[in-house]
Amino acid sequence: MPFKALGLHPLILQAIQETGYTEPTPIQAAAIPEVIQGRDMIGIAQTGTGKTAAFTLPLLHRLHSSSPSRKQATRTLVLAPTRELVVQIEENVRTYAKHVPIQITKVFGGVSERPQIQALRSGAEMVIATPGRLLDLMSQRCADFSQLEHLVLDEADRMLDMGFLPAIRRVVNALPKKRQTLLFSATLSKEIESLTHEFQSNPKTIQIGRRSNPAETVTQLVYEVPRHLKTALLCHLLNDPAMDMVLVFTRTKHGADRVARKLESIGIKTGTLHANRSQNQRLRALSDFRSGATRILIATDIAARGIDVDGISHVVNLDFPPQVEDYVHRIGRTGRANAIGDAISFICQDDYGALRSLERFIGRGIVRKKADGFDYTVAEPPVSLEEQRRGPRTQGGRRFQGGQNTTQGGGQRRPNPEGRSAHRSSSGGSRDTRNPRGQHPSGRGR
Repeated sequence: MPFKALGLHPLILQAIQETGYTEPTPIQAAAIPEVIQGRDMIGIAQTGTGKTAAFTLPLLHRLHSSSPSRKQATRTLVLAPTRELVVQIEENVRTYAKHVPIQITKVFGGVSERPQIQALRSGAEMVIATPGRLLDLMSQRCADFSQLEHLVLDEADRMLDMGFLPAIRRVVNALPKKRQTLLFSATLSKEIESLTHEFQSNPKTIQIGRRSNPAETVTQLVYEVPRHLKTALLCHLLNDPAMDMVLVFTRTKHGADRVARKLESIGIKTGTLHANRSQNQRLRALSDFRSGATRILIATDIAARGIDVDGISHVVNLDFPPQVEDYVHRIGRTGRANAIGDAISFICQDDYGALRSLERFIGRGIVRKKADGFDYTVAEPPVSLEEQRRGPRTQGGRRFQGGQNTTQGGGQRRPNPEGRSAHRSSSGGSRDTRNPRGQHPSGRGR
């Protein structure tokens, strides 16, 4: 089915053609006609299947095809959980809207408020925002949503599941009751889905593939390795030139920095993406990764939301994610739009239960693999005097003394310096001889 069969405006079709896309993905083919008709909708599809275009294309069509009740009014609001995802959506919208006169602005934290305030007061027709910064600006009476026609919650499950629900409710309560509301995500649990009904009116659910199912083009492999040898195994695997564009996930910000320092010390260009990085640092890390200036990008889960980089050859779960949905989102960064990719997961003894849960969920076992030439028997380094004073380390970096989380003698609680939860590690990939950057012509940037 060609895009022109979906009823999109000719100027939008021209922009699609200029990007090189030829046919819509299944979620686009199913969702675009429904959105054009003005229905509320829940769209569920795997990461990398083009969900962003599935709502931006028909909304641009509707904005361009109808006249607003008054000029300089915000008519479409898109909410997303992270700055990176906001930037990605805005880039895609501008690509598809290059031939239509629609004012677009993005709103997120970590940067100056002033340009965002000016854009909101000027009445940008489409606003793409994170809930926190948007609420801040709404409290300053900088935004007027009285003429709003469309609301989109992108990565809806993550926003509702990551503590954004109160903020989203406050935003929604300030919007007109009569509007079109769309929710899109790679995963959407029944519990979270029940919450969406307060935002929507008789929504149509479009589901492509099984919920929370990993992309089928991703090869998944598991490496069982002692915890203290994880970074050494990563360095060993990176000797394979096929691992040319690698996204590594760690549980904590400090863990990401620690691994990055190790890789840099052996001459591997590495970037980091986590909450302690400024917005400019995060954008530079993504830019360097896309351009090939850095071979490795190390990220935490929340910071990695919205990473849309073509040609990622491997995803490595250095720490196994605690939730199946997080695993799906992580490995979906490779194998996008029918391209191939590998997902490698490091598993320690503490991770076996989580791995079995994942395998039961996806209905099959994940292949175990041993790295040739790697010594799995290297003993853990001796504990320093400072480490001994702080007490033995257990899973997640917490230190316990006498059965309690305390200092050596004072009996007071010592905060965990590296993370509040246990480290985990699961399934992932090895490389074959196919082009690691192979791309379906209609998949990039969606």
